[in-house]
Amino acid sequence: MSAEAGALTISERITEAVSIKTVFTVKAFGLAVPISDTVVATWIVMAVLVLSSFLLTRRLRDVPGKAQSLVEGLVAFANKFAEDNIGHEGRRFVPFIGTVFLFLCVANLLPMLTPVGGFGYEPPFAIKPLTRDINVTSALAVLTMAVVVFSALRSKGLKGFLRSFARPMAFMAPFNALEYAVKPLSLSLRLFGNVLGAFIIMQLAEIVMPVGLPPILGLYFDLFDGLVQAVVFGFLSAVYVAEAIE
Repeated sequence: MSAEAGALTISERITEAVSIKTVFTVKAFGLAVPISDTVVATWIVMAVLVLSSFLLTRRLRDVPGKAQSLVEGLVAFANKFAEDNIGHEGRRFVPFIGTVFLFLCVANLLPMLTPVGGFGYEPPFAIKPLTRDINVTSALAVLTMAVVVFSALRSKGLKGFLRSFARPMAFMAPFNALEYAVKPLSLSLRLFGNVLGAFIIMQLAEIVMPVGLPPILGLYFDLFDGLVQAVVFGFLSAVYVAEAIE
């Protein structure tokens, strides 16, 4: 095989890996709605979170066991994180920020369950990171900004919210208004770019050296980087809320 053909094969495999595929189509009211692998993976993440929440909270006791102690510790950490970054009203936003954080953690770490392929072996299934899809990261960013705007309106009222665009000086109004377009764009592209880049690197590692190298790189690109991106998204969401309600 020539070097050019090998490069083409690798390019085709990477293109295949990052593409969004339609798993099945739902027909209703004369419309055909394609269900992509991203949607199916989203359902899996939702099921994992709902089932975990049910199992961890169904038997709460006054004297907590190990699982309940872990959950209570996470809740206490989330409350402190929100209060430190948002202020005394931070606890009101823990359900939203905590849910987004847990969703991203599971979504970014779930692909680690995919078997490693290579040397002509194709794994029986492949779980790809949800956030390699720009539609997912954009939806999360828009949802976050909706919470930010609603919080600002609730805290300042409509007049106070509109007046905040003219602070500290009136000529800053266009720039302050532009932030509400730049912030969701930054949130979505940061998450999308980091996860997609890490996913492509892992795919290249599986092609070049499927034995030995992927598990080592996976500790950073799948585990560490996946958790970091969830933390960064949650932190920036808290910061944006704090700026809106201050």
